[in-house]
Amino acid sequence: MTAEAREAGSPEDLAADGERPLDIALLTYKGNPFCGGQGVYVRHLSRELARLGHRVEVIGSQPYPVLDEGAEYADRLSLTELPSLDLYRQPDPFRTPGRDEYRDWVDALEVATMWTGGFPEPLTFSLRARRHLRARRGEFDVVHDNQTLGYGLLGEVGAPLVTTIHHPITVDRQLELDAAEGWQRRMSVRRWYAFTRMQKRVARRLPSVLTVSGTSRAEIVDHLGVRQDRIHVVHIGADTDLFSPDPSVPQIPGRIVTTSSADVPLKGLVFLVEALAKVRTEHPDAHLVVVGKRPEEGPVAQTIERYGLEGAVEFVKGISDAELVDLVRSAQVACVPSLYEGFSLPAAEAMATGTPLVATTGGAIPEVAGRDGETCLAVPPGDSGALAAGLGRLLGDAELRERLGAAGRERVLRHFTWARAAEGTVERYREAIARSAAEEPSRSATAAPRRPAATAASHPTAATATSRSAPPTPGHSAAAPQAPTVVEGANSESRATC
Repeated sequence: MTAEAREAGSPEDLAADGERPLDIALLTYKGNPFCGGQGVYVRHLSRELARLGHRVEVIGSQPYPVLDEGAEYADRLSLTELPSLDLYRQPDPFRTPGRDEYRDWVDALEVATMWTGGFPEPLTFSLRARRHLRARRGEFDVVHDNQTLGYGLLGEVGAPLVTTIHHPITVDRQLELDAAEGWQRRMSVRRWYAFTRMQKRVARRLPSVLTVSGTSRAEIVDHLGVRQDRIHVVHIGADTDLFSPDPSVPQIPGRIVTTSSADVPLKGLVFLVEALAKVRTEHPDAHLVVVGKRPEEGPVAQTIERYGLEGAVEFVKGISDAELVDLVRSAQVACVPSLYEGFSLPAAEAMATGTPLVATTGGAIPEVAGRDGETCLAVPPGDSGALAAGLGRLLGDAELRERLGAAGRERVLRHFTWARAAEGTVERYREAIARSAAEEPSRSATAAPRRPAATAASHPTAATATSRSAPPTPGHSAAAPQAPTVVEGANSESRATC
C-alpha cells in the first residue's frame, strides 16, 4: 500500500473506529502475565488493540510478556525483547552478573543500584527503551508506556507518548512503611522505593496519563502532582469469555477463594485469615484457597499457626488460566480483603464467573464491585470482624449468593471488559497524536518519512533487542528475601502464581 493510501485508509484497511490503523509501541518493564498486574494489562490490552485492527509491538523486559495468539490478528501483534540483567530471577535473586554479561553503562547502573538496596528496573528499562525507540524513529504512531515512569522516557522518543499509571506506587511505599518493624526495616523500605521520587518528577511532565479508576485519578493528582486535565480514566476489565459461569463445575461447600500476596501488607490477607477463624465457629466446613505462594514466615504464617488453620488454608500457585477460572467457579464465595487497590482485577474476574463477592471498600474496589447488597457485600478494610460477618452471611444464604452472583456478572459485562478498555485507549491515542501534530506544525516538513517495520536484525540496537511474534516462556521474578515487595503495575494486582 502506498503512503497516501495508508494515510487515507481504504475501507478494507480501516480500524474498527473507521480511522487509519495505528502502529503502537507498548512498553512494559515487567511482563509476566501470571505474576503482577502489568503483564495482565499488557496481555489483554494488546490482544484487544490488535482485534480492533491496530498493529501492536510490545517491547518488554524480563520476565517477558506472554502475548495471546489468534489467527485473526497474528500479523498485527508481536513482541520485542529488550533484556535487562534479570537480577531478581529465580533461583538466584539479587545475583551478581558475570563480567561478560555487562554490555554498557546502563547495565553497570542496574547492578550498582541493586547492590545499594534500590530497585533499578524502572530507570534502566526507560533508558534502554529510549535508545531503542530513537533508533526506530518514524515506525510508530504512538508510544504507550505502562507505568515505567523513568527519566529515559522524557523528551523525544520518536512518537507521541501516552502513559498508564495504575496507581501511585507511593501508596505501596507508605503501607510498607506502616507495616515495617524497626528502623533498619524502615530504612530498607525507603531505599527500595527510592525510584518513586523519579516517578513523581516524570509524571508531572507527562502530556497524557491514563488510569484505571476515579480513585487512582484523585491519588495521582494528590501524590504525584499531575494536573487533572492531563489524566483520563479508562477502566480495565475481565476476560468475560474466559471468566464466565459454568454450572457443570460443582461448588465446594464452605470454599472461599482469594487472590493475594501474603508478603504484601496492602493485600490484607492476614485479616481474611483471622476472619476465617471466626467463620469456622459457625461454619465448620469453611476453608480458604489462596491463589498465591504459601508464606514460610511473617504475619500470615503466624496467624495460620495461632488459630490452628493449617488444614483450612490452602495455597496454590503455577495454575493455568483455565484452572484459575474453575477454582473461582468452585467457590461459594470470593473475597478481596485488600486495604487498598487502584482497581481490582480479582474482583472483576470473580464477579464475571457469577461467584458472589465479599470485598473491602479499600481504594477503588467499590468502583468495581458496586454497592453493598446489590452486587457484592462491602466491608471496611482491615476489619476481620466485618469480613467474618460478610463471609458467614453469604455461606449461610444460598438465595443471596445466587442474586449477588448474577448481579455481579451483569455489572462486569456492562462496565468492565477488555474490549471497552481498548476502545477507550485508542481514543486517547488519537487525541495525543492530534495534540502533538498541533503543537509541532513543522514536524511533517522536517521529520523523516515513516519506514516499514524493521526486523530485529536491521535495528541499530539489535545486539540488545530481539523481535518475534511467538511469545516466550515467561521467566520468574522474585522479591528480596528481606527487601520490600514492589507491587507491579495494574492496581497492584497479582495472581501470585509464579
